[in-house]
Amino acid sequence: MPANFTIVTLGVADLDRSARFYRDLGWEQRGDQAEGITWFRTSGSWVGLYGYDALAEDAATEPVPADELPTYRGVTLALNLASEAAVDLAFARVQEVGGTIVKPAARTDWGGYSGYFADPDGHLWEIAHNPYWTVVDGRVDIGAT
Repeated sequence: MPANFTIVTLGVADLDRSARFYRDLGWEQRGDQAEGITWFRTSGSWVGLYGYDALAEDAATEPVPADELPTYRGVTLALNLASEAAVDLAFARVQEVGGTIVKPAARTDWGGYSGYFADPDGHLWEIAHNPYWTVVDGRVDIGAT
């Protein structure tokens, strides 16, 4: 199977609220939200917002009540930026538009700069700068292994 990650879909309690949050971050929205899903273009993949219960139904699973979900759900999404200053600006914007700062950005033991925020539905996002990676047009090149 090719490693061609194209979409992450987030289950959300209120599609209008969540779409407004990502628009307010400055993300480019595509598609007709009236169809029950909305899309945001990123540098190489898409973020979809879909009703929380509808997404569970689509996956043939039983949803945990949203108010019982833990802060940490075993997954985070990451935005890697070109500098520490860009990370700080991104966190300022997240806070301005109503995101929850879970862990403020700080220098890390691996030499980078990183922090975490939660969107209105509690999905965790890391915003980081890794000085060992190159970021070009929003895409990361981590080099050869």
